[in-house]
Amino acid sequence: MREIDELTVVDDPAWPELEEELAATTVPVEVLPADRDEGRRCLLQLQVTARSMLGALVLNTGGLLLDNGWVRVFGGGPVADGSLPSLGRINGFPAAFDPAWHPADGLVVGHDVVGGVFALNGHDPAGAGRPGAPGQMTYFAPDTLEWEALELGHSGWLSWLLSGGPETFYDGVRWPGWREEAAALTPSQGITVFPFLWSREAQADLATTSRRAVPMREVLGVAADFAGQMGLADPGFLGEA
Repeated sequence: MREIDELTVVDDPAWPELEEELAATTVPVEVLPADRDEGRRCLLQLQVTARSMLGALVLNTGGLLLDNGWVRVFGGGPVADGSLPSLGRINGFPAAFDPAWHPADGLVVGHDVVGGVFALNGHDPAGAGRPGAPGQMTYFAPDTLEWEALELGHSGWLSWLLSGGPETFYDGVRWPGWREEAAALTPSQGITVFPFLWSREAQADLATTSRRAVPMREVLGVAADFAGQMGLADPGFLGEA
């Protein structure tokens, strides 16, 4: 086990580089204020240093809201106050450091408002039913109810987000007016779409669907339930929203 000072006091922290990317991006992004104690708690459990983008994110931000809140990237945010949950809360970190604990399926690092989940693969993704290699990002797609390999690491994923990658990634999932609907949500809410995004009706004409704001846990729960009902693989852990 490395103590917190070994993780935070490093010669080449990643935060200045991430700050530059945040300052240079043309993507709408809100950097939420960090909770110092929660950020340090997350870093200690993760056992990653501030040299990594993941470490920089949890130490120096409360998370990121991109594209008017359509994508939420978890950082060292508050444990529970109505704002964006911390990485530790989303992943169910133990209250005190536990060297035996690790995310069983992979580390959930982001959500989108329609129930998409971004997760970082653990050491055995195949055993967890996830595609891709260890340490790579994966995405649970709400329009297919299956995981997809993104073939990026966490730092590459952050750069992809900030360089406008979601603009084409979400083709066919965003409807006219999506930006305004996403911006009206609180960070604990998502959007249910009916007919569901995986239905023929929604995929034929997304603009005619009806939508409403609900707790994010409801959006994730519906997706997991329907994956089982449709005979698809159990998506596993999607985060404790």
